[in-house]
Formats: sequence, C-alpha cells, structure tokens
Amino acid sequence: MVAKTYTVAFEGVEARLVEVQCAQSAGMPGFSVVGLPDKAVSEARERVRAALAAMSIALPMKKLTINLSPADLPKEGSHFDLPIALAVLAAIGILPPEEIEGIVSVGELALDGRLIAVLGALPAAMAAAEEDRALICPRACGAEAAWVAATPVFAPATLAEAIRHITAQSPLPRARPGEVQGAPPQRDLRDVKGQTRAKRALEIAAAGRHHLMMVGPPGSGKSMLAARLPGILPPLSPAEALETSMIHSLGGLLSEGGISRLRPFREPHHTASMAAMIGGGRGARPGEVSLAHNGVLFMDEFPEFPRAVLETLRQPIETGEVVVARANAHIRYPCRFLLVAAANPCKCGYLGDPARACARAPQCGADYLGRISGPLMDRFDLRIEVPAVSLAEIGRPPEGASSVEVAERVARARARQAERFAGHPATRVNAEAEGRLLEEIATPDAEGAALIARVAERFGLTARGYHRILRAARTIADLEGADAVRGPHLAEAVSYRLSSGIG
Repeated sequence: MVAKTYTVAFEGVEARLVEVQCAQSAGMPGFSVVGLPDKAVSEARERVRAALAAMSIALPMKKLTINLSPADLPKEGSHFDLPIALAVLAAIGILPPEEIEGIVSVGELALDGRLIAVLGALPAAMAAAEEDRALICPRACGAEAAWVAATPVFAPATLAEAIRHITAQSPLPRARPGEVQGAPPQRDLRDVKGQTRAKRALEIAAAGRHHLMMVGPPGSGKSMLAARLPGILPPLSPAEALETSMIHSLGGLLSEGGISRLRPFREPHHTASMAAMIGGGRGARPGEVSLAHNGVLFMDEFPEFPRAVLETLRQPIETGEVVVARANAHIRYPCRFLLVAAANPCKCGYLGDPARACARAPQCGADYLGRISGPLMDRFDLRIEVPAVSLAEIGRPPEGASSVEVAERVARARARQAERFAGHPATRVNAEAEGRLLEEIATPDAEGAALIARVAERFGLTARGYHRILRAARTIADLEGADAVRGPHLAEAVSYRLSSGIG
C-alpha cells in the first residue's frame, strides 16, 4: 500500500502542490527520500525518526521509501518534515490514509516532536484553497495562514496534536487570522524645512508612482524627504495587501501573522549584493526589489552601489517583475515599486560650495554621477536638485502642507487613475501607461505639443524620455483635477525631467 498526502514547493510566490508518497516494502531496513530533495529535505528522515521515537513510535524493520512528486521539481526547505511524517504514519497504519489525502501540510519537526515555524505559510494556504484541501501548519504560522479564509487552517503545536486532530481524538479549532497591523506614527512633511520644490516632486511621484532622483549635498534633507513618502501614499488595497504579504511571508517578514495595509518601505545599504537586491541565494528568496513590491525602494548613496547591481534594476523597472535564473528553474517575483534614489553631487558632496568643494570640481561631479549609466538615468521620470538649507530656513516655523493634506490630494489623483484604468487590468497608475493608451490619456494641447517638440529638438529626448514626460504631465493634471494635459502641466513635467546638472 502507498500512503499519500500533500505539501507545496515554492517557485517564487507560487506554491506548487507536491504529492508526498510513502511505501514500505520487504528488504533491508531503511528510510530514503527521493524526488529531487535538497539537503534540508534529505535530512528530514532523521528528524522524523527522532520525533516518532520521542512519541514511542517505532518504525517497522522494512524499507520505507518517500517519493516527492513531481520528481523533476526541486524540493527545498524544512517544511517537508511534517508531510513526510504524516505519510509514514499512514503507511505503517497509525493514521487513516483517506484522512491525510485531503490535507496539505507544512512544518519543520524538532527532535522532540514540536512543530517549528516555516516560511511561506500564506502561499501554502492559497495553494490548499485552490485544491479545496485543509492546511495543517505549526501553531506559530496559523495566524498568517488563516488570512486565506477559503480553506480551513489548523495549527497544532506538536506532531502528537496533529495526529490526535486527524484521528478525531482531539479536533483542533480553526486558526484565526492575525491582527491587521496598525500604522506606525508617520513622519510629517512639514518637519522638512524649506525644499518646496522637492516636496512637490515627492507628491507627484506618490500620485503617479513615478521614479524620483534627488541630488544634493549632505544634510540637505534627501533621506528625510524619502522617509516621509509612505505617509502620503494611499494604503494598500486588500488585494495588494495579500499580494505583498505573500512575498513577505517567503521573506520571513510577517510578524505574528499580522498583515499590514501600509506600503512597504525598503532602504538597502549601498553594500548590498546582487542577490540581496534582485533575489537569489539559498532557496532563491525574494530580493529588496520584490520586498518593496507595491511600495517604495529607497536607495541612498545611489552611485555607491556596485555598477552591476544598478544595471540589473533596468529590466525590473520596465517590466514590474524580476526573474531569478537557476540551473533547473526560472523563478519570477513581482516588483512594481516606486524607486527613490538619492545622491551627493560629487564624491566629497560639496560641488556647489566654492569654499568646500575639492580641487577637482566640477569634473569630480561629472565623474561621480557618471557612475549611473544613461539608460538607467533615463528611467527616472523626476530628477531634482535638493539644495542645502540655510540657517534662516531652519529657524523658521513649519510651513507648507502636512502629510495628511498631501495624502488627500494623492488619494484623489489615484482615484482618478483607478477610474481611468478600470478596463485595463495591467495598468494601475499613470507610470504604467504605454502605447495607444498613453496617447489617449496624455495627448497635449497645441501649446503643450509645441513645447514638447522644442524640448525634444533641443535636448535630444529619447522615446522613453518623451513618454515619461507625458506620464508625469498626466499625473500633474490629475493632481489639479484637470481632464486634459495642458501646456503648464507639460512645462512642469519637463522642468523635473531636465533639471540642470543631473543626467
């Protein structure tokens, strides 16, 4: 007899169903796992053997074979422990085989039989719901998995509890979803003194999800501005929250099963490796670009990142997804993020200050920002200079709109875009509009057309640059509540695109 149950293997955010088969046969006593397991899965047999021994369950003096089907799909991670244990228990007659066939399970086994939390409980619950099966996972993962209300989720603390639940000796209650995490106190835009133009650019970036480049001397407020961006972005929709949380589940970032409606804000250090940024490493985990999905990716000291890391951003920015290539698989992660980059104008940072600039000015500035390639710089819709703040400005009381007021304007602009793109599921915000759709929504009036023609001739705009100006102009018009893109909207968009000294 072959006993079987189910678990999942992860390919990006997708959890693929895996059938765990167990057969016992005559021959030399042994316990083998086949089906392309990695080291952690192969070691499951020792953890399962020890956990069963702790419960005074002895394995028969026969050959036990575990097959993980489909056999050509790579199996990685310790979450295979629990389904392997359940299949073994059914094969030796302790569990009813028909009961475990309706279960998807994930969980790592301690040697004393405790169930240890694993990554990916939320995607596993989604896979179980699609197959109309129940999910059994460790107690620490129950609150996370229970957000998928379409499938019953049970969260035992030990293997013994799981056995008693399956045999109906002591049924477990369904796990309850964790709390929606409250938003932490937001930093207010009014805390930033001066920088009126930078605040305006931040509002446009938030309204249309336009990528933003800020260049200015140390202490001018670039990081302060970026840190206040989440406070003016609209909260995640339920669908976006679930999509984002599935990625964070694989990254081990969900705290106590709670799902946040606040948009992610990731700020990797400039020493981050390519695998850390794009994804990869052991298990092909999601990188920073995917962890920032539906949120903000802030890259301070942008020219200091390795050139190879910067260049790998070009394709994800355009397509909204990243492909991690492995020898036996190509794993895709979504990564629609708002990129905010900050840089000093030169290596020393004081290019514009005659009293403090180095002897190589202005060539040092061109060399420093020259680390950013032209094709990558071309992908920033908004480029602004952030000048140093004077002592007089620092001493003034807070001025300008608060984050709450700006967030209301951004929300109204996003609502206009949601209505506009209702029939275009692949497009959510202006920054994603392209082709004929972009021409329909951002065709300028006569004044604007003449302006953009002069700019294209004077500065040699690329086709990408031209389209990005149109997108930014459309967002500026949305913030104003205008139905058509007019000359002033294009003029402002051009001013951000062609800031002197940048690009």
